[in-house]
Amino acid sequence: MRKFIDLHLHLDGSVPVATVKKLMQEHGMPQLTDQELSVDNSCSSLEEFLEKFALPNQLMQTKHDLETIVFDLLTELKSQGLVYAEICFAPQLHTKKGLTQREVIASAIGGVKKFYQRQKEDKDHPELHAGLILCLMRFAHNNIENMETVELAKEFLGKGVVGLDLAGAEGPIPNINYQKFFQRAQDLDVPYTIHAGEAAGPDSIRQALEMGAKRIGHGIRCTEDPALTQYLIDHQIILECCATSNMNTKAFDQIDSYPIKKLLHTGMKVTLNSDDMTVSNTNLPHEYQLLEEKTALTPEEETTLYLNAVDAAFTTPDEKIRLRALIQK
Repeated sequence: MRKFIDLHLHLDGSVPVATVKKLMQEHGMPQLTDQELSVDNSCSSLEEFLEKFALPNQLMQTKHDLETIVFDLLTELKSQGLVYAEICFAPQLHTKKGLTQREVIASAIGGVKKFYQRQKEDKDHPELHAGLILCLMRFAHNNIENMETVELAKEFLGKGVVGLDLAGAEGPIPNINYQKFFQRAQDLDVPYTIHAGEAAGPDSIRQALEMGAKRIGHGIRCTEDPALTQYLIDHQIILECCATSNMNTKAFDQIDSYPIKKLLHTGMKVTLNSDDMTVSNTNLPHEYQLLEEKTALTPEEETTLYLNAVDAAFTTPDEKIRLRALIQK
């Protein structure tokens, strides 16, 4: 089986369909069809895309549900051939039924630990290792919640959490408005990535760079600005590209001309990721297959994407050695 690394995977956008149905049944909720959980080609914007996150978030408000979702997702990723994944979520979104952000994070870590125990019992190799990335949210009045997330990222760093992110609808509130949170992250030595260059254009990427980001979530719209593109190449900034998702949100409109292959050959550090497996009805093996078919992505280029992901991962030197050894096999 081929081996994959996913650096940009949203927990709430990737709750396995079987898990959604299981939890809805446990909560006595009316069942939905698979199609109601995902977007289709009629999706017109990032805002419409984000509407699909309302239901899974209802199912992520208790310790049991969060642990179950993380465990089930990792089990699914393992079956797809993933050997490393960074899963992002915003703890502040999962406090509607009384959990604290700290309890939310601990519950997600509990799901990771439960998966590791099952993997160990099954003696299933190569192992899938996972890290959690805590998202700040682009809301108008959540400064307290965002700063709490930053502080908790430091508390749980190396204990299941590997970094921070900034997510939510791009555009209404500029990235630069969140600079103080990432300055605090720098002070605490917490790694971070920032969503930019998806719904908003090149300027959002420039703002993320000004905030110290060395990884950009999406970033695909850098292609609209040659000078910015060259800066990203020169400074080896990582782009976390997500092809199907970018089609869904209309950040890019033609998969045949999706520029990841072109950017790769300019020397840019691009990676390929799934973003939201359930909402976009995709997974990482499918993303690679899609680009093989539509852009003639070659095995050699895929190896470079994989090695870029290893370089970018918020993980230990020993883990990077493990991941490079797996690709060399």
